Amino acid sequence: MMLAMLIGIILGNVAGQPAWLRDGILFSQRRLLRIAIVLLGLQLTFAEISRLGPTGLAILVAALASTFVFTVCAARLLRVEEKVAKLIAAGTCVCGASAVVAANAVLRGTEEDVTYAVACVTIFGTVAMFLFPLLPELLHLNAREFGLWTGASVHEVAQVVAASFQYGQIAGETGTISKLSRVMMLAPLVLAMGLLSRGRDEEGKEPAGRVPTAPWFVFGFIAATCINSIVTIPAEMKSNLAWLTTFLLTAALAAMGMHTDLSKLGSRGFRPALLGLLASVFIAVFTMVCIKLFY
Repeated sequence: MMLAMLIGIILGNVAGQPAWLRDGILFSQRRLLRIAIVLLGLQLTFAEISRLGPTGLAILVAALASTFVFTVCAARLLRVEEKVAKLIAAGTCVCGASAVVAANAVLRGTEEDVTYAVACVTIFGTVAMFLFPLLPELLHLNAREFGLWTGASVHEVAQVVAASFQYGQIAGETGTISKLSRVMMLAPLVLAMGLLSRGRDEEGKEPAGRVPTAPWFVFGFIAATCINSIVTIPAEMKSNLAWLTTFLLTAALAAMGMHTDLSKLGSRGFRPALLGLLASVFIAVFTMVCIKLFY
């Protein structure tokens, strides 16, 4: 997905955006993105989530909430724009690039906001993917604890799988389940952000006669998870749907890349990147402390 966005940025800034492509680009950014978020729900079942137990789930919820609050508060100290900060927060505390683009559907940030946030969570998630497998013995973690830590703090699903399975099958399975459980939390997070942001105008006041609405794709995501929990979907079909989900997300990010102005992106400076680093370190340390104390 990151590669597709980079290709889109190069095409958009070198060759420009032909008029005949604009409708397709907008369609990919909006409609295809929302369909992909719905299909993400088919990768989860409530039975898988319950395998973590109440303590594991509580750690995931606490990590999400505390990381989001920490990132937004740190952004104020660093003077990072609110929308960029919330996109970085969503990507860090839930599921990387997918969470960034889903959150932007309700925050309505610019393409540059999305690109910067995606770059942050991708880079720091990749660093964690290589770093985490070196640490379980140093931190005295068993396989289940390492899997939970990886799934609770590394950003992308693929990064979690790559890191956690290096410590064995048990660690890999625990990491994958805990990560997918974090993905499930995308729905309530985006729903909450949508209800808070759509009912406010640019000055932060409630516009008269306007009723906050929730994004429809969040309910689609929840419905897809319910279907996957009740109905047994054939393995081959499930694999094809997972491929389709990745393809649609990739197309959406490529379209966003074509809308991205590099001059605007470069003007943001290093502060959002520092915010992304601090958020990544915070979620890793917070979840480690919780695992040591409670798991």
